[in-house]
Amino acid sequence: MIIAHDLGTTGDKASLHTDDGRLVAAVTVHYDPCFAAGGVAEQDPRDWWEAVVAATRELVNRDGVDPGSVKALSFSGQMMGAVFLDAHDEPVRPAMIWADTRSKRQCDALVQRVGMERCYAITGHRLNPTYSLTKVMWLAQERPDEWARVRRVCMAKDYLVRRLTGVLVTDPSDASGTDAFDQRNGVWSDELLAAAGVDRALWPEVVPSTTVAGGILPEPAAAMGLPAGVPVVIGGGDGPMAALGVGVVDPSDGAYTYLGTSSWVSVAAPAALHDPGMRTMTFNHVIPDRFVPTATMQAGGGSLQWFAELLEPTADGAALGRLVDAASTATASGEGLYFLPHLLGERSPYWNPDVRGAFIGLARHHGRPELTRAVLEGVAFNLLTCVEAFREAGTPIDRVDAIGGGANSDAWLRIIADMWGVTVRRRTIVDEGNSLGAAVLAGLGAGLLDDPSAARALSEVTAEFSPDPGRHAEYVARHSVFLDAYERLESWYGGRASISGGGRS
Repeated sequence: MIIAHDLGTTGDKASLHTDDGRLVAAVTVHYDPCFAAGGVAEQDPRDWWEAVVAATRELVNRDGVDPGSVKALSFSGQMMGAVFLDAHDEPVRPAMIWADTRSKRQCDALVQRVGMERCYAITGHRLNPTYSLTKVMWLAQERPDEWARVRRVCMAKDYLVRRLTGVLVTDPSDASGTDAFDQRNGVWSDELLAAAGVDRALWPEVVPSTTVAGGILPEPAAAMGLPAGVPVVIGGGDGPMAALGVGVVDPSDGAYTYLGTSSWVSVAAPAALHDPGMRTMTFNHVIPDRFVPTATMQAGGGSLQWFAELLEPTADGAALGRLVDAASTATASGEGLYFLPHLLGERSPYWNPDVRGAFIGLARHHGRPELTRAVLEGVAFNLLTCVEAFREAGTPIDRVDAIGGGANSDAWLRIIADMWGVTVRRRTIVDEGNSLGAAVLAGLGAGLLDDPSAARALSEVTAEFSPDPGRHAEYVARHSVFLDAYERLESWYGGRASISGGGRS
């Protein structure tokens, strides 16, 4: 058996798999991120640990599961954050997660020293406050007392692997999401670290994603209900791991979209894709000599979750489903109602930490169904801008597999199919794409599997949504209105940020 953990923004999605990777059971243990004014987005790494312990115990306590049959464990982890560890590898403070944008000033300084184009050439990514490197700079400059205790910096999954094995390492996929990694040469970038004033010794050794970091130590093993010594495979970042989970390991596998808290569109490629407009970025795949060109927005499914919680703070999944079902027959952009889904600033395609969300075109008769429909369309419109960036760079997007919690919605997948003009397919691993990728990687690292393409056979297509040509033409015209709304408000958001002063957080 294999146990896989997907450390997301709102919880650990853990799953139990057979030795060949097939899903047996899954469980989610929730934890809360802290979002606050000024771009704050934090989590306590110990919450991740407690969730991993609880989820593992629940999986191995199921009827018929022998803890001794578990042959490997691995992780998919949220990317682009920063976990700050002291001399004992204990967290100094809450982790700054991917959505944290407090390091705008540090990012601006690094752009001046290195240049945006130069960083993109080295890392495959823009310089932006959402990345790890400027978060490290922020802590050093804004929290010197805390920084004085920091001895090492790592990503979410790396902290868990350290807790389990006593070994702190990272992998190329997660390293490629830090803005400190030389993607072409596969090492930390001395040029970028020197420009940032950050010691290279702070960063973990980079090892292949399939590396067995070690066996689970006796104390954590007892806490989780597992025997000591179970091999822990280092794993990878959630975006590349989702690509493996959905079976996107080669350019011929097409594209996939992930509709989670953040949302993205991605493909597999033999080389990094450098978009002239720098709208997209490229991560290293968890598979050697493969890359994952990606366009990620900050608040995809997170926009829908925010809106549902605003309407019904205690709403459960069923209530959210009813809200979305009601929106399936409503009209939004068709009568001039749009939603800009930039609640946490934005990465692709704008890379603007100052922009914020907005409903535009509100009228007195608009109610919950229309506003919900606008949110669904707003996320799809923003991702369409990303899809077009791929197409303009010569990467065809003509079929998309959808995973993540939002992929459970027929209404949303129909909107995406009509808007993007592509066939959209739902797979059986809607909620477990990342953890399935981690399971496959665990199997590869532990010698249970010998080919990453095995992932393709571990899920099936359960529904297809074909585009309606008439609705597609209408959405293409409305997309230009959506883009115009952002462009008209862009300077307003910048002015608002300078007037407010930003504050210190």
